[in-house]
Amino acid sequence: MYDRIKGFRDFYPGEMAARRATIDVVEDTARGYGFREIGTPALERAELWTDKSGDEIVDELYSFEDQGGRHVTLTPELTPTVARMVVAKQQALSKPIKWFSTRPFWRYEQVQQGRQREFYQTNVDIFGSSEPEADAEILAWAADALTGLGLTGEQFEFRISHRDILGGVLESYDTEVDTEAAIRAVDKSDKISQVEYHDLLIGAGLTADQAAEFDDLIAGGDLEDVEAFADTERVTDAVENLQNVLAAAEDFGAREYCTISLETARGLDYYTGVVFECFDSTGEVSRSIFGGGRYDDLIESFGGQPTPAVGVAPGHATLSLLCQRAGVWPEEEVTTDYYVLQIGDTRTEAARISRELREAGHVVETDVAGRSFGAQLNYADSINAETVVIVGEQDLANDEVTIKDMESGDQTQVPVDSFPGDLERPTFDDLE
Repeated sequence: MYDRIKGFRDFYPGEMAARRATIDVVEDTARGYGFREIGTPALERAELWTDKSGDEIVDELYSFEDQGGRHVTLTPELTPTVARMVVAKQQALSKPIKWFSTRPFWRYEQVQQGRQREFYQTNVDIFGSSEPEADAEILAWAADALTGLGLTGEQFEFRISHRDILGGVLESYDTEVDTEAAIRAVDKSDKISQVEYHDLLIGAGLTADQAAEFDDLIAGGDLEDVEAFADTERVTDAVENLQNVLAAAEDFGAREYCTISLETARGLDYYTGVVFECFDSTGEVSRSIFGGGRYDDLIESFGGQPTPAVGVAPGHATLSLLCQRAGVWPEEEVTTDYYVLQIGDTRTEAARISRELREAGHVVETDVAGRSFGAQLNYADSINAETVVIVGEQDLANDEVTIKDMESGDQTQVPVDSFPGDLERPTFDDLE
């Protein structure tokens, strides 16, 4: 026996059916907003990450040297890849660029609730617009995707903030503060104790009193208080931008899901403006469901023209936890419209019926293992077949086939030449 590698999962048909149904809702919602699907490689040059984050990030990657001597890695996230793609064809692409994709990623990190070493995300991004409406559309798409899955505003919330509010407040202190380190501390604040949080702020350059003051101000979440405290153009502009995004979100139908939370920071340094995270309102899912925000400088940092960008990336592991907690996760089972059961030398007619049913768009199985009548019927039950079409030698001798409803057990005979006929979905109820 070979054991599955830690941090990697198998998805058997029942669970995969539920996952597929969820992904379809998420992707169809994106298509409805005009986002276009892209495909991206599993393998990239490791420099896409080491050049921005330093060689120490290699410990978090599935990286290696390939046979051509290149340092490559399985992609741990999509943003650098889509940045590379935008730069490659920036002049030819119509703006705004609206892309989405669903695919696996790989990170060598500690396995925990909602996080495996191989994980799946749907990335949704807009490139080429700095307007608040672009941020609001990302929020609206995320809200529509979640409600499309059956969730309500009582079951999730978007905690929204602005990186320049945090940065501007930190810069207003008269001490030398490592702003990015302090923002990363804010991002960790709900996962560590207050003492540890304050120690991180002090390590970033604040005094103990300033750390406590900053903590109280940010936790209060009052934009007027923050603006009055910092009294800088950077903070004033950021507050205005955040308010404009929320106003657009109101028009787009997403404002009701948004809560201002200045403790929401997003740890990645490339975020530049509005940021948000989605949480389970009950707190039963211990980590954020997903997060996103604006990253206006990234395309330029990859060698492209200055290009504003905003995006979000729901992870399907945490999304499934939220749906399961809320009771809206699809049933983990396979379903089949028809099972065409063969008795004796009836393959030609059974195959004809199967083909015609499939051509009408139905899920159809038939016997490929030479099994007995009873074994075929048991198998039809195991795949949740709604209707069994029994094609037997005796039936065919009478120019008939038998239609059996699997839920009730009722069955009837119909002329073989008229089945499936012109009915869109012929069942026992249609034919009795």
